[in-house]
Amino acid sequence: MSVKVDGFKSSTFFELLNVSFSSNEAKRKENIKKANAIYEFNVKNEEGKTQVWTMELKKEGVICAGKGSAKPDITIDLADETFVQLASGKLNGQKAFMSGKIKVKGNMMLATKLDGILSSISKAKL
Repeated sequence: MSVKVDGFKSSTFFELLNVSFSSNEAKRKENIKKANAIYEFNVKNEEGKTQVWTMELKKEGVICAGKGSAKPDITIDLADETFVQLASGKLNGQKAFMSGKIKVKGNMMLATKLDGILSSISKAKL
């Protein structure tokens, strides 16, 4: 199931993560064990539109466009370009948070695990 959404550069990275989780059982289980959380991303593009993606890393290890069925453990608000920089390894999550590029609601410690999860696609050729 595709999670790509037109008008959002970050959707390419969510799609790559989704493919990675669905095609690599070991990587999926590793990320579930590492995070054990549900992440909700509220991504705002240059046009001012917001898209939600949910990364369920508690049981299934899946990503969906839109809100998930369960309450997220952490909600992250950020710009489309900021997510692209995080996912491509050009921006550190902690630095992004400290500089106000991302806003976090919920368990902040889960945000520290995000860099490791995103690093699985940071070397992907787009």
